[in-house]
Amino acid sequence: MPDPLLPGLSEVLESLHVVRIPMRVRFRGVMEREAVLLRGPAGWGEFAPFLEYDDAESARWLAATLEAGWQGWPVAQRSSVPVNATVPAVPADQVAAVLARYDGCTTAKVKVAERGQHLADDVDRVAAVREVMGPEGRIRVDANGGWDLEQAREALTRLARYGLEYAEQPCATVEDLARLRTALARGGTEVLVAADESIRKASDPLRVAREGAADVVVVKVAPLGGVRAALAVAQECGLPTVVSSALDTSVGISAGVALAAALPELPFACGLGTVELMAGDVAVPSVVPRGGSLPVTAAEVDPLLLERWAAPAERRDWWVDRVRRCWEVLGADDRR
Repeated sequence: MPDPLLPGLSEVLESLHVVRIPMRVRFRGVMEREAVLLRGPAGWGEFAPFLEYDDAESARWLAATLEAGWQGWPVAQRSSVPVNATVPAVPADQVAAVLARYDGCTTAKVKVAERGQHLADDVDRVAAVREVMGPEGRIRVDANGGWDLEQAREALTRLARYGLEYAEQPCATVEDLARLRTALARGGTEVLVAADESIRKASDPLRVAREGAADVVVVKVAPLGGVRAALAVAQECGLPTVVSSALDTSVGISAGVALAAALPELPFACGLGTVELMAGDVAVPSVVPRGGSLPVTAAEVDPLLLERWAAPAERRDWWVDRVRRCWEVLGADDRR
């Protein structure tokens, strides 16, 4: 590592803890979330790329972890960050119970386009959210690129009657996002388009702005390589920005809060309330919404919770090997 502030691999591995925390409901296809927690001189960092991610993509998550633990974050521009509730792809009759866990949140992000479900399920779920939140609540939907262009146009035309703030990644490609914005405008459907995967999984995260493919950009700290890297992407895109999480413990959420706090402007509630989706956490207190917002503060990890949620030994070995591989990727990138 060329940066003298960053540690050596042995120091990283000495501070490594692996946890496995159950989910309250299935989210992103998982019922348990595994994460590596590292302690450095600047605080705690979290390394938790999803299991299917390759080493090249996961290495950016490790860079974000090292920034949190050994460098710290930029100066905050605000002391708290508004956040949204997150409604997984649950049946409509479970919506009220999910929203009840989010104290004071007046915005809800609703998962749609779930594999194995139908548009009618999405409509019922969004309708239930509108009923619970009332006319003043803000609703956004997240398709994770699950619709093709025509499906997205049809779905958003039907869902728009419930008053959508925006639709997050309705289509998978930048080209289709741009076409969808045009089609919605021509059809008189007033729904903003937000880009998520087209930012965080792209080799060129600024393309969506250049090609007019989004009205809003969604940025996540870990997939973009850290708070500073994500802040640079947001500023270069020049579009309204929403900070979101990657299904993190309170440690990872703290990094998202640090990014949201550092942005010059924050016009939308951020997707940083996802600790509520887990049945456990590693911090006391947990970084969860109070009055619809999160304080700008670092998570305080509890050693007893690290023990309680410790992953089995074989999983720890698996994650240690993954950290080693991602470390090599970062080293190769530095040598180029």
